[in-house]
Amino acid sequence: MIKGAIFDVDGTLLDSMCIWLDAGERYLRKCGLEPEEGLGEKIFTMTLEEGAAYVKKGYHLSQSEDEIVSGVLEIVREFYYEEAPLKEGAKAFLQALQEHDIPMVVATSGNQELVEAAFTRLGILDYFDRIFTCTEVGVGKRYPDIYRCAAQYMETRPEETYVFEDVLHAVRSAGSAGFRTVGIYDASSDKEQEEIRKSADIYLGDLTDFSKFWEYAEK
Repeated sequence: MIKGAIFDVDGTLLDSMCIWLDAGERYLRKCGLEPEEGLGEKIFTMTLEEGAAYVKKGYHLSQSEDEIVSGVLEIVREFYYEEAPLKEGAKAFLQALQEHDIPMVVATSGNQELVEAAFTRLGILDYFDRIFTCTEVGVGKRYPDIYRCAAQYMETRPEETYVFEDVLHAVRSAGSAGFRTVGIYDASSDKEQEEIRKSADIYLGDLTDFSKFWEYAEK
């Protein structure tokens, strides 16, 4: 039975994937460079620092990796502070888990400051005991390290901990480490939906259907 929940942010709780897919391309265009086709998808699975290293080397940028990270964050900062919306049903889903006394933490590839800003504006920050970032852990979600750190913090075993993710590589990574996985639909991962359905323990078209999730989690 479920003892803890780990939530991704972009595409799972926030309808914000568009800005992360576009941020690297927007940054390069501000530098007067034309990005390669599919750049957003290529660097999305990386940490901010890994993505900065990739574009610095690939586009021969004079800026340091730290300066590139700062430039990208400046592009997305305003979006999180003022615009990023919740996915449908997200707040009610979190409230339902809280009412069942399920501890919740965040595991994100994004920036902690921006997550906190958006969550505060949207009134959901207090549902979570802690925010874990891939930058803090040191690797992206193609490796399950962030989920292990989150479970260790909650003092839960993988098999009783549910990971909510919207992208295939993250669902598979968490599943490979023994976590229960919940695939969440997001338009940015539309091409992966069939594989996400197959890979996840449970698949939700959105977060409005808490009863479907809870029925599975109680088994």
